[in-house]
Order: sequence, then C-alpha cells, then structure tokens
Amino acid sequence: MTRNVAIIGGGLTGLALADALRAAGVGFRLFEARDRLGGRISTARVDAQWFDLGPSWFWPGQPRMATLVQRLGLEVIPQFADGAQLYETAQGEVIRDRGFASMQGSLRLRGGMGAIVNALAAGLPEGSVVTGRAVRSVSGTGVIAFADGVQREFDRVVLALPPRVASDLRFAPDLPPLVQAALRGIPTWMAGHAKFVAVYDQPFWREDGLSGDASSQLGPLVEIHDASAGTGGALFGFLGVPAAARAGQRDAVIAASLAQLERVFGPRAASPVAVFYTDWAEEVGTAVAADHAPLRHHPVYGRPAALQGAPDSRVFFASSELAPEMGGYLEGALAAAEEAALWVLNGG
Repeated sequence: MTRNVAIIGGGLTGLALADALRAAGVGFRLFEARDRLGGRISTARVDAQWFDLGPSWFWPGQPRMATLVQRLGLEVIPQFADGAQLYETAQGEVIRDRGFASMQGSLRLRGGMGAIVNALAAGLPEGSVVTGRAVRSVSGTGVIAFADGVQREFDRVVLALPPRVASDLRFAPDLPPLVQAALRGIPTWMAGHAKFVAVYDQPFWREDGLSGDASSQLGPLVEIHDASAGTGGALFGFLGVPAAARAGQRDAVIAASLAQLERVFGPRAASPVAVFYTDWAEEVGTAVAADHAPLRHHPVYGRPAALQGAPDSRVFFASSELAPEMGGYLEGALAAAEEAALWVLNGG
C-alpha cells in the first residue's frame, strides 16, 4: 500500500482526503500555500459570533456532509427565514413581501463552516500538515518543488486545488494540451464572488417582521440574507458588481454596501459593530483571471475524459469542480475526496 502521499491544498477536499488516509493508515503530508487551512471556507469571529465569508450552507439530502457533521459532533442550525422578504427596485424603492426566502431549508453550523476545518485538522497526525508552503512544480514521477526550490518525492501526489489554479503550476513533463485545456476550461465555483457581512448587536430587522432576505436591482448587493450567530445579529450579501469593476475599491464597496443596507433595512443598519468584506477574485489560491467573469448559472461539473488519468500516473486532480456529483458544493468537495482516496488506496 502507498505510504507516501502528498496532498497539495488544504481546503475541504484536501482535509477530508487527509482524514481518510489517516483512517486507512496511509502516510501523507498536506501542503497549503496560505497561512491558514480551509481554502474557500473562511470563518471570521466577533466575540462569540461567527460569520462565514465563504460557503455558508449545506442542504438536506447531502449525505456526506450530514455524516461528517454528525461524526465530528458539530451542531446544525437552520438558516433563519421567518418573516417578510424585501425587494429593492432599480429606482431604490423598497417593496415588502415581494420575492421568496431563497435559502429557506438550508443548514448552517454553529461556529461556521470553519468548525469543520478545525475539527478535521485537529484529528490529523502531528506534523502532517504544513501551511505557508507553496508548491511551484510537480513531476510525473511524483517530485514536487516548493517556492524556495526544495524538492521532495512522493509515491502519489493529489492536487486538491481548483482545476484552473492547478493548471498554473509547472509540470514536468508538460501536461498534454488536452489536459491543460480541460483544466483551464473548468470555472472555479465562487471564485468571482465577493461577500460583505455587517455585524450588529442584535438582529433588529426581526422586530419589524423581516427575515433578513432581500434582493436588489440597484445594489451593490444583489442578494442579502440573515447571517446572525450567537446572541448578535448580522446581514450578509453577495456583490453584483463584476470583479474588474470592484478591484481595488474595497473602501468604496463597503461604503456603498452600508448605504444600501440603510436604504433597505432602515437607519439602524448604517451603524454595524463590525464589517467583513472578502473578494474571492483577489485570492490567488482560489481564482485566476479567467474566473473574474461572473457565472450566470451553476456549471455542469464533473471529471472530463482528459482528466481520467493513465493507470500508472502518480498525479491526481481532485476538487469539488471535478466531483462525480454535487460539483461546486461542500458535498462535492467531500465526494472528490472520496474519489481521490480510492485512487490512492487502489494504487492509482
């Protein structure tokens, strides 16, 4: 059995794969370029409150997530959706009870999705995870080279990265053109998104019979939801401004978002105790230039024929976008980890 596996990428796929290899008694090292684990999962905190700056939800009917959350002993909380929804027209008129609770029935975690990251990482062997370690090249013989020039050889290498990010690595020999084209042709889910969170002492909109859900044709937030956690309140929204237009405009985006929340939810929304803004298009570990174009729909994900891999290959590509089902979702990230674990355990 393979005893020397490199996992490149410490997002949910990489961590779940590491957890599976640990359970199977297979030796591995996980290398993450960022100084934190989680990849597109990022959870901020204000005192006892938590706020997801990346994915916030999973849904009933996603068995891998349900099983993992139960095994890790995490608490599931439903997305708050009671009350009226609001709609902001292009002229700035706010209409009550128009629209629907688009995320009603979705599930959150107490402590945020970062609770999964922390729990998985805590169960891994000491010294098996290295953050702040960027890989620059991968060879077909299992040799990886880091940014500082150090090289190490592994029996198997799993690139648990978004396909487009993986395609930016150097490969020796060069990847076949069909493989390179396949990697670059797969949009990274959420990579063009930006997310804004405003934190309040309490969810005051609920006093007005509002759910916290709102949609807008004026923006800059096109979709808003209740993100309250613990004893406080919070609203979050997705930016409708294209990545190129919002690049380098952090302060202006925050100011415009707060002005919109005041228009939609009233003057109390203008004075949060904290704000968070994450533009995933600016995260080099998540997005490449091709990801800056906004996605108009959820892509049809899966593993293209060009990425099936030769039987004797030492390198395997794994990410939610390549999952056999639920691509782009957290459930897909776990499905991708399952697929990678089978590849490792079956000898590639």
